[in-house]
Amino acid sequence: MLTSKHRAELRSEANTLETTLMVGKEGVTDSVIEEAARQLEARELIKGRVLETALMTSREACDALCDALKAEGVQCIGSKFVLYKKSEKKAQEAAKQARAIQKKAANPVRRGAQERRRKAKEEREKRNEYFRQAAIQAAIDRRNGK
Repeated sequence: MLTSKHRAELRSEANTLETTLMVGKEGVTDSVIEEAARQLEARELIKGRVLETALMTSREACDALCDALKAEGVQCIGSKFVLYKKSEKKAQEAAKQARAIQKKAANPVRRGAQERRRKAKEEREKRNEYFRQAAIQAAIDRRNGK
């Protein structure tokens, strides 16, 4: 169930949307339902239109699609209607983007400390490798010198 504020936000978003779903003279058919389901999964918010030749109003078409898709009817004006259904795919993408932004915007002090530790570790590894190679070379020289 949508709150009035959420419904108002969705209505304002729908103003700029293009009409992507058409209900023709046959009414709400299986193909219309499938297309609406595909669009809702991809976009969450779609705008539809009932053609003049249809034998139903936009309110009837909106209600039929809402029942079939378990979606929410946001608005019906004239021959146009707006549907909303929360998409799991979009929610996961939004969460992933939020985590990426949060990771980028991590504490700069901590990030600087982590960078210094990483550089110090690299330096230690280089130094240890140098001394390891020097010890090997010294052992070879002693063996050859004897």
